[in-house]
Amino acid sequence: MAEPLTEPETVNSARLDLPSLSGAQLEALVAGDVARVAEATNATYSAEWLAENARHLGYRARQLHENPAAQAWLVRPIVLRDDGRPVIGTINFHAPPNERGMVEIGYSLLPDYRGRGYAIEAVRALLGWAGRQRGVTVFRASVSPDNERSQHLLAKLGFVQVGEQMDEEDGLELVFERPAPIEA
Repeated sequence: MAEPLTEPETVNSARLDLPSLSGAQLEALVAGDVARVAEATNATYSAEWLAENARHLGYRARQLHENPAAQAWLVRPIVLRDDGRPVIGTINFHAPPNERGMVEIGYSLLPDYRGRGYAIEAVRALLGWAGRQRGVTVFRASVSPDNERSQHLLAKLGFVQVGEQMDEEDGLELVFERPAPIEA
């Protein structure tokens, strides 16, 4: 029998819900059992979202298998509070806070939903939630030098570039940080 899917913790903003997905929910999505997760999160997952996030979901499921306590910090679909409650993107931290109190945020939106303020709203909401968590002192984001949209979003939220790094999958990334907390 499959592990039951529990009611996830959700971060909210004016137009968006950011439910926290459990390891069982991530595994269900990877296995194609979308209906169970859709019902548990009251959201509609498109084939496009699933295809764009398949590798990411599998990676985070393995991460949660190793550390179930990390759930609140990992994958959250960005759900538009609209008719049909479509999942329009993904947001998460890469892990719980490290010894420095740093958490690194990652986010993406489906192309049809870009340019409407959803990304900054989701990032602001999740950073607001994280800033209220014990031990979080620094927010980080790593962005491709070509991703001017994300660089602009981060600048609006007070992030400053602190360096560069080479990511084995994504290549050169600009590293941005800002102190916590941030108002949601």
